[in-house]
Amino acid sequence: MDDGAETRIDKLYRIVEQSRYGIHDLSRTESDPVSGLPRFNMPLELGMFLGAKRYGDDNQKKKRCLILDVAPFRYQQFISDLAGMDISAHQGEPRTMVSRVRDWLATVSRRTAIPPPNLVLDSFDRFIAALPNLAAQAGIDAVNILFADYERLVLAWVQADHGRAA
Repeated sequence: MDDGAETRIDKLYRIVEQSRYGIHDLSRTESDPVSGLPRFNMPLELGMFLGAKRYGDDNQKKKRCLILDVAPFRYQQFISDLAGMDISAHQGEPRTMVSRVRDWLATVSRRTAIPPPNLVLDSFDRFIAALPNLAAQAGIDAVNILFADYERLVLAWVQADHGRAA
């Protein structure tokens, strides 16, 4: 839910509190071209998640997270306190990232209905190819689409059984 009266940090606290699973990609810490300073939102959010898991109630202690980075052990150059944690590398490849996330979700959730990475990626490719037409049919600008509209189109796509492998 989007609430203009809610501060961004309070929104993050709420999301972390309500989330059983967290996926944190530390590869997005490059320097801003204007200020020269790095963006540390993902490490901050990971810290919130780990703090909730460590100090929260019994439900918070059940949290599970996947920590991603572009290369193994790169994170130790800017967050050395994470040494000893299992960080999953994706080499900056979105398709590798999808595989890492899918495999992690299949492991931690113990759900059997999570399709293998190749089927997830095939479905995504077909959705992206269909997106311009889906957006046009819904009267939405596919180039400047709001996340809420994108989410609705994805849900409709999957519910129409287009998400299955061809």
